Amino acid sequence: SPPSSEAGAARPSSVPPASVPETPEALSARLTKADAQLRRGIDSWRSGKRERQAPPEEVTRWARYHKRAVELLARRTPLAAATLRRLPPSLASQTRDLTLALRDLYRLAAGSPSARLRTGQPRPLPELLGYYRAAERRFGVEWNVLAAVNLVESAFGRARNDSAVGAQGPMQFVPDTWAAYGLGGDVHDPHDAILGAANYLHSAGAPGSYARALYAYNPSRLYVDAVLRFARVIARDRGAVHLLYSWQP
Repeated sequence: SPPSSEAGAARPSSVPPASVPETPEALSARLTKADAQLRRGIDSWRSGKRERQAPPEEVTRWARYHKRAVELLARRTPLAAATLRRLPPSLASQTRDLTLALRDLYRLAAGSPSARLRTGQPRPLPELLGYYRAAERRFGVEWNVLAAVNLVESAFGRARNDSAVGAQGPMQFVPDTWAAYGLGGDVHDPHDAILGAANYLHSAGAPGSYARALYAYNPSRLYVDAVLRFARVIARDRGAVHLLYSWQP
């Protein structure tokens, strides 16, 4: 829609609501609107040279709202079931996978000691996409799986904490594993870390069995299922990686 004729007036449709509703009818309507807003914003962001910049404010705002809604669904199983039934089929499929992936990660993290999250700016998404593609060409590990691991391990490099067992960097390697598979690179450098992850996953069975390779990466079925769900979402929808990149940790 065209901008308002009033100087400085914001377009109401570009501003997400303050709260996420907790009834299936209202939440399904809000998710449908958020999806439409995000698709428009992401299409604009992906055009021309804008993709090399940080996500535009409209995408960031709606991605933050979208994540809050999916987090609610991940924590409220009956609400999720009732809401998903009311969504358009393609949006329902995506939302189901994202909801179940977050639910798996919540279960995986249950009981783990919490630490203050340290964050930083991730590399621009086109750079990361280039690293995933280069790693796929070299090791045969599909780029969307590498993107999903990067998302789960560090929110694409935003989360800067070491893990409780000393794993480091955007792909979270413990020192011994990095020494064996890091190809002599810097564990904190996204390019090197993504190549190292592809090297490790390939040695553990990818692409023949992503489930086996991911289980070697982190021996938890919850982790494996979450990564594979995110990877499917990214593979199915060309804008999904832009959406997930715009989620904040």
